[in-house]
Amino acid sequence: MLPRLTRFFRGDPLPNTGSLARDLLASERTFLAWTRTGLGFIALGVALEKVEALATLAPALLQLENSNTKLAAGTLVASGSVCVVHGASRYFGVLRDLKGGVFRPNRFGVLGLAGGCLGLAVVGTVAVVEGDGERKGKREQVMRVEG
Repeated sequence: MLPRLTRFFRGDPLPNTGSLARDLLASERTFLAWTRTGLGFIALGVALEKVEALATLAPALLQLENSNTKLAAGTLVASGSVCVVHGASRYFGVLRDLKGGVFRPNRFGVLGLAGGCLGLAVVGTVAVVEGDGERKGKREQVMRVEG
C-alpha cells in the first residue's frame, strides 16, 4: 500500500528531452507563486475579520460603524481560494501538455486575475469614497449639535 501511495505522489519519471525538466520546474515555481498569492489574500481576509472582531470589543479605538469588513474579508478569502485552485489546475494542465509536447498560454488566469483585481479596485474605491462622505456628514452633524 505504501509503495503505491509513494509512487502516486512522486509521479512517473519522464525522459529529460529538450527543455522538459526546465519547463516543469518553471511550472512548479509558477504554481508556488499562485499559491503564495492566494495565501496572502486569505491571510489578509482573516486579518481584516479579526480587526472587526477587535472593533466590537473596543468600539472607541476603531470606528467601524456600518462597515463592510465582513464582505471585504469574505471576498479576499474567496479570491485567495480561487488563486490556489487555479494555480493547482494550471500546474497539472501544463504537466499534461508538456508530456504531450505542446504548451498553451495562460490567457484565462492572466485575464481573470487582472479583471478580478480591477473589479476589486473599483469596488474598494467606491467603498472608500462613500465611507469618507458618510464620515464627513456625521462630523458636520456633531459640529452643529455642539455649536
